[in-house]
Amino acid sequence: MSWTEIVIEVPRQHAEQLSDALMEAGALSVSVEDADEGTEAEQPLFGEPGMEPEQNAWERSRVVALADADANHADIVKLACTSCQLGDGNWPFTLREVAEQDWVRVTQSQFEPIHIGKHIWVVPSWHEAPEPDALVLELDPGLAFGTGSHPTTRLCMEWLEELAPAGLSVLDYGCGSGILAMVAKKLGAAQVDGVDIDPQAIESACFNSERNSCNVAYFLPEDFGSMHPHTRYDVVVANILSSPLKLMAPMLAGRVASGGAMVLSGVLARQADEVIAAYAPHIALTVWAEHEGWVALSGRLG
Repeated sequence: MSWTEIVIEVPRQHAEQLSDALMEAGALSVSVEDADEGTEAEQPLFGEPGMEPEQNAWERSRVVALADADANHADIVKLACTSCQLGDGNWPFTLREVAEQDWVRVTQSQFEPIHIGKHIWVVPSWHEAPEPDALVLELDPGLAFGTGSHPTTRLCMEWLEELAPAGLSVLDYGCGSGILAMVAKKLGAAQVDGVDIDPQAIESACFNSERNSCNVAYFLPEDFGSMHPHTRYDVVVANILSSPLKLMAPMLAGRVASGGAMVLSGVLARQADEVIAAYAPHIALTVWAEHEGWVALSGRLG
């Protein structure tokens, strides 16, 4: 199947209404761009994290609608413009052909093997492992967090590699894709359990562990609490975010066995002191390493 883009330039106040009207008129998708992009008149348009920008289009907006190549593009534009009372319905537009591509291959080309630490490689299923004798994880990008590309995941993987948990028990709390649990298992851990609040993450982690021949048990928090109410681990790993890490300090620290080790990440460097303070009554943590503004905090109990 081939597609065509319908490109219409309109004032800011019409962009959102026209976008909706184009979808109703038969467009497959619609996006809005800055018509002055690449010129001195280009406008940055963004908000603070968690906040919407004050305006949702540019003063001169370019509305781009995707349609089937054989659709009646003039009728789509006329119907949409008439619907939102934009001129007399004969608003000027241009067409752009969308080249045929193998979108699967295009997407796959964006993900290359990732080298982490000394001997760890995270390799998408469509690639050969660069070092077959290294610690290789076959892991495709998916819905659950954790492919090794984020600094916090990388820090925890490097920490596990340095710790070398052979023969130890490991808890990965907030396991996401299961990548840290799998690293621990491939490093020789005797028992590895993973916990996540998201059923989709549990499903993803189970799939990834089976693919990588890693015997890891995964649980939702309520199941973990009922099946392992008092289990303590030689190693506890939690790569989440600072706020939940602080709230869970008594629980997570309570899962560390005497003499056991803990590593926390998902913490920005400026948040380190707050997290360290939250865990101070339970376990002494220090900054183990920092990468791109994120830190890993680690310590031992007793």
